[in-house]
Amino acid sequence: MFDLLDHYRVNELHVRDDAASGLKAFIAIHNTRFGPALGGCRFISYDSTDDALLDAVRLARGMSYKAVLSGVPQGGGKSVIMKPHGQFDSEAIFRCFGRFVEDLGGRYITAIDSGTTAREMDWINKETRHVTSTSSEDNPAIYTARGVFEGLKAAVRYKLGNEHLQGIRVAVQGIGNVGYQLCQLLHEAGASLLVSDINQDALKRAQADFSAQVVDPDNIYDAECEVFSPCGLGSIINDETLQRLRCAIVAGSANNQLKHHQHGQWLHDEGILYAPDYVINAGGLVYASLHHLGKPQQLIEDKTKRIAHTLSEIFKQSEQKGLATSVMADQLAEQRLYQKLSEAA
Repeated sequence: MFDLLDHYRVNELHVRDDAASGLKAFIAIHNTRFGPALGGCRFISYDSTDDALLDAVRLARGMSYKAVLSGVPQGGGKSVIMKPHGQFDSEAIFRCFGRFVEDLGGRYITAIDSGTTAREMDWINKETRHVTSTSSEDNPAIYTARGVFEGLKAAVRYKLGNEHLQGIRVAVQGIGNVGYQLCQLLHEAGASLLVSDINQDALKRAQADFSAQVVDPDNIYDAECEVFSPCGLGSIINDETLQRLRCAIVAGSANNQLKHHQHGQWLHDEGILYAPDYVINAGGLVYASLHHLGKPQQLIEDKTKRIAHTLSEIFKQSEQKGLATSVMADQLAEQRLYQKLSEAA
C-alpha cells in the first residue's frame, strides 16, 4: 500500500468500514498545497479492494494535476465507495459517508462522480457542508462538457487546421450526463456524430436528437473518424484498443483514459494527438471549486474556456520537445505542484 501511495505521491489515505450501513470507502488526498482537496465520490462495483484503492489513488493524483493546471485554489482528492452486492440502504450509506467527510475537518470536499448524483450529494450534505454538486446547484457535467468541447475544438484546430467542426466526424464512447451534453454541443457546431453506449434508451435519444449513427460498443474503436472521444470509464486506451484506432485525435471526458503511461507515447509515435484527460475534462472541477467558493459566474466561464489555451500550449511544447502530450502535461503539473514548494523552502 505504501509503495502505491509513494508511486502516485498521495499524501493521505483514509479508510472507513461501517458494518451498520454497509459503507466501505476510501478517501485519497493527493496534495493540499493550494487549498483543500476537491474530488468526486465514485460509487461503483469493484472486483476487489485493491481495485478500489488503485482507482481512488490514481484519480486523486489526476485531480491535483487538473486543479493546478486549471488555476483553481484547490488540491486534489478522490473518494470511492464500494457498491455493496444485493440490497442496501443508499441513504444510510451516503449519510455515513457524509460523517466520514466531516471527520476530515474540511481537508476534503466531495462532489458527483460515476455512480452518484445530486440526490446522493444532498444526503451527504445532511452530515457535512464539505460537499458540492447538490440539487441546489448546477450539474457539473454541463461544465465538463463545455470544457471538453472547447478542448476538442483546440485539438482539431491544431492537428487538422480546421477553425470549425462542420463535417468533422466524432465518435463519442459513452453518452451519459457528460457525453450527451457534449453531443449536443458538437451537433450544434455541425459535427457528424457516431455514438456507442450499453444504454439503449440513451442511444435512441442521441439518434433522435442529433441524427447520430449508432455503433456497437465493441466496434467503436474501429470507427473511422477524425476524433475519438472517450466519455465513459477509464483504461480504454490500452494494448488491444490502440491497434484499432482510426482517428487523428483522442479527446474526451473520461478519467484515466491511458491504461499505462506508455500508451500516451504510443499515441504520440503514431501521430495521434491526445488531449490529456485531466486537462480537457477540468470544466466540472472549475465549476465545483469556484461555485463552492462563491466566485462570480463570469470567472467560471472564463476559466472553462481557458482549457483550450492550456491544451494548445501543451500541444506546442509536445511537438517542440518530441514528447507525448501526456508527458508534457504531467511535467507541467508537477513543476507547479512541487518545484514551487522546494523554491519556497
